[in-house]
Amino acid sequence: MTNRLSSGSDRLDAVFGGGLPRNSIVLICGRPGSGKTILAQQYVFHNATTDRPAIYLSTVSEPLDKILHFGQSLDFFDAAALGTKVMYEDLGQTLNEDGLTGALASITELLKRHRPGLVVIDSFRALHTYAPHPEGFRSFLHELAARLSVLPMTTFWVGEYNGADTSDEPEFAIADAIVSLGTDREADRDRRVLSVGKLRGSGSLSGKHSYRLSAAGLDCFPRMADPVEFDRAGGSHERMSTGVPALDAMVSEGFYRGASTLLAGPSGIGKTLLALHFIFTGARRGETGIIATFQENPAQLEHVLNGFSWSLDDPGIELMYRTPVDLYLDEWVYDLLDTIHRTGATRIAIDSLGDLRAAAGDEIRFREYIYSLLQRCARADISVIMTQEVSELFGVSHLSEYGISHLSDNVILLQFLRGDSQLKRALTVLKSRGSAHDPSTRSYEITADGIILGEPFDPGQDMT
Repeated sequence: MTNRLSSGSDRLDAVFGGGLPRNSIVLICGRPGSGKTILAQQYVFHNATTDRPAIYLSTVSEPLDKILHFGQSLDFFDAAALGTKVMYEDLGQTLNEDGLTGALASITELLKRHRPGLVVIDSFRALHTYAPHPEGFRSFLHELAARLSVLPMTTFWVGEYNGADTSDEPEFAIADAIVSLGTDREADRDRRVLSVGKLRGSGSLSGKHSYRLSAAGLDCFPRMADPVEFDRAGGSHERMSTGVPALDAMVSEGFYRGASTLLAGPSGIGKTLLALHFIFTGARRGETGIIATFQENPAQLEHVLNGFSWSLDDPGIELMYRTPVDLYLDEWVYDLLDTIHRTGATRIAIDSLGDLRAAAGDEIRFREYIYSLLQRCARADISVIMTQEVSELFGVSHLSEYGISHLSDNVILLQFLRGDSQLKRALTVLKSRGSAHDPSTRSYEITADGIILGEPFDPGQDMT
């Protein structure tokens, strides 16, 4: 038997360094509605067996009938396991009649009778009410911990604790692991976050990790902060066509495989179209591409594609559309990584970075995630092309407010220029890491065949 207790979710287990330590006391704390009971029941049904059942003890904070009622709506709830693998017991009446002494006796009797592998007490914090004084609760806590340690079992103490309780309540000192569920306010919405305050004898992932609650339980998205591990000089030297022959020539026959490319420019300049050239050129060559977009829904995007003889029905194309409303950056990144793994994609278009930045709520967190994503793709020789809208229509002075241009291997500026009293589109390769490139500014047109590059602008032309 492993010395780790799994939640049934690989990502959540990764936060705890491979799972919570088995045969430990785990304190799950958070405000009402944060998902503490859901998480506890997730562990119960994933780990309970006939030989080592789980006992779920309710106290006086939430009635047992209510816990069972809402528990049945969860996908992992198994009614057939009740009475054999999973036992629910109500300590409320015992507490009201006999206090902590009676509750301790009831728990002891249940342990002897069922020899469980997992025990949950929910709510544990409510037990404080039944102590005549702080010393009385400490005495109860010491005796309870001693009896729980007699048998090899994992115990969850679930309670409505806040940050100030961590230094005041004695259970925080006794617990081997402390898992906090809470929320961070970001602009006009709340983001659910999980953090590990303590994990005795084991490492864990630091920081706050986003999570969502659903019928499937608690789905966690560990914070991504990859270290520098990839040396571009040691990467692939294979070139990949951009889909625009003249642009290929400007960057020495295409981008390096595994490189990241930033397309920056104002609205309507053709950033999305240039990214689509890259994706559909790969599809024609047998390479699966992912279009990760927030800009157009599938119907809108299909309409655009049909104008250039492309289609989402192409077997080499995977569309990953997400609405920017209620978007979790953390969840989106893991969805993308899962899609890459499922499809084997080697080309990715992200349209656009601005939507992801708005979802991040924090510039440092945004940079960490984009940097980590690009690192992982580079190590796997997956090429990423990203669009970034800039505010200026003419005379663009900066590309990105968030430093993403510095993380990109290639940077291409698309802009409107005034020339011959007529508005024109122009393209400039500002950067091509590890490769020579043509720095001239080239005019281009959008036709039924896509983007067609023209000749370089005459330096004497009006290009303001």
